[in-house]
Amino acid sequence: MVLVEQVKDVPAYIRKMYGYNSFMNNFGVHIDEITCGGAVVSIDIDPQKHFNHRGICHGGVFTALADSVLGVTGASVGAAVATLNFSMNFIKNVHSAGRVYVRSRIRHHGHTTMVIEAEMYDAEERLMATILTTMFIVGRFEEIPAKW
Repeated sequence: MVLVEQVKDVPAYIRKMYGYNSFMNNFGVHIDEITCGGAVVSIDIDPQKHFNHRGICHGGVFTALADSVLGVTGASVGAAVATLNFSMNFIKNVHSAGRVYVRSRIRHHGHTTMVIEAEMYDAEERLMATILTTMFIVGRFEEIPAKW
């Protein structure tokens, strides 16, 4: 059995790991905060890029932002995850440019699945959506401790 040296600065390591994620980079997703079992990711909404024909932010932008936080959250405890089930309740939309962020936390961490819940907020701290997901644990980042 080969022992893998665990990283000391988990948030910095995960940010570097996701620095190569072309989807998050091209889409403009920022990793704002990483804690053990949680994360905050955000995006700066640009009406020219993100709005639909009705003059509001497309729901797919919010869904992509919400999905982006899931991998970061799993990685925060050393788990490589894939989405099994995703449920999002849209409460409010965005009608102008501004930052939107999602805050997540692990509610259940089993051997093969993980349940993550999250909430999305606008720049004025108004609740925009609630998210509940079940993730399949497809692997492990041995270098990231499960607790830190």
